[in-house]
Amino acid sequence: MKVAYAKAARKGAVVQIPRAEYEEILKRVQDLEDALIVLNAERDHRPEAYLPGALMKRLIAGEHPLRVWRDYRGLTVAALAARSGVGASYISEIETGKKPGSVAALKKLAAALAVDLDELAR
Repeated sequence: MKVAYAKAARKGAVVQIPRAEYEEILKRVQDLEDALIVLNAERDHRPEAYLPGALMKRLIAGEHPLRVWRDYRGLTVAALAARSGVGASYISEIETGKKPGSVAALKKLAAALAVDLDELAR
């Protein structure tokens, strides 16, 4: 029988258990870590931060994320401009790809759309 060795909390102390038991403990720890990740994700879940499949298809097809999120939130360019403080013409230029959009402007737009800045990056 193979035996795994693990150092105990006290300096120099050693615990001896069969390898199969040791591997089972490691598996359980991994399962608990996975469950914690899922629980945290469920706790942090914000339905408004996720797009329906039809809108995801628009993103995959290459449509600018700013336009997709704006449409999803039901905002016109003018309404988003008023809410974000970014000019309507600048928003249009970003959505059409004429301008990339400054980080400052994209931060304001992301805040107005209630999404992470990363969601607006191409």
